[in-house]
Amino acid sequence: MMPISISLSRVAKRGDPSKLYDVIIVGSGPAGLTAAIYALRSGLSTLLVTGLEWGGQLMTTTKVDNYPGFPEGIDGPELMKCMREQAIRFGVEIVEADADDIILSEYPYRVKVGSIYYTGKTIILATGARYRELGLESEKRLLGRGVSYCAVCDGFFFKNKVVAVIGGGDTALTDAIYLSSICKEVLIIHRRGEFRANKILVNKIKEYPNIKVVMNSIVLDILGDNKVEAIKVKNLDTGSENIIKVDGVFIAIGHVPNTDLVKDKLEIDERGYIKTYDFVKTSIPGVYVAGDVMDPKYQQAITAAAFGAMAALEAKEFIDKESKPIS
Repeated sequence: MMPISISLSRVAKRGDPSKLYDVIIVGSGPAGLTAAIYALRSGLSTLLVTGLEWGGQLMTTTKVDNYPGFPEGIDGPELMKCMREQAIRFGVEIVEADADDIILSEYPYRVKVGSIYYTGKTIILATGARYRELGLESEKRLLGRGVSYCAVCDGFFFKNKVVAVIGGGDTALTDAIYLSSICKEVLIIHRRGEFRANKILVNKIKEYPNIKVVMNSIVLDILGDNKVEAIKVKNLDTGSENIIKVDGVFIAIGHVPNTDLVKDKLEIDERGYIKTYDFVKTSIPGVYVAGDVMDPKYQQAITAAAFGAMAALEAKEFIDKESKPIS
């Protein structure tokens, strides 16, 4: 499913390159927008560099049923619209473009957008992560129509149905175990002859009779016109191809954190995520991080928002206690 375009009733002020901002936030998903709301409520002048496609992964999500405060659920784009309008109401200034560079070698810090530099006392990075994809046309076409990248988000919609989980790492097996209590049957499709996941998880899935394993196999296609109906699977040992009927496909082959802007400037862990200290602090004072770009474990809208709130509060504390006057 392509990102949904929605109109906004509030209009934000544009960013001012001549201004010294208290906080510059890069990224406009739940982490970035929550950070903006908390920063503004703390009295900090705040610039939000949204990226050309604002809103993060929730812009390609249909029904969100696990975000508190919405008893009937809410569409992902609508939730992001609400967050954005709330930030605009509090006075956020916005640059609707991609950041091209972040200069952290001198203070105050700067964010380059095109040929323009914006200056801030603190930086909050909320650039998120992107799902690794299978690369199938049908994967994109059926996204939100049976194809999902988040078992916790969408598993409920497949109650008593048959689903496939694609992958062989910790995420795939964890997703399979989670789905096993909801779905009638869970098929794990893995391209190798053994799992890459933790041995505890490998042994754990054997305890669930409705989890079936299909090894040495890849998904060639996801079948269905308006919703997922089956998958076409190829056995890599024999070359044989089979059609397996499923109601849903959960792709769990990993994430790629969006760290290109800072991978040579901040400490990055062995998985490619920005390394954190004391929750949201980075290796450079006054530079904070929130959301999926630093969180390989939870990767939920609610936890991203929580980290965004933490980052804004840390920025406020830094400015109050440690920021040096600019001569």
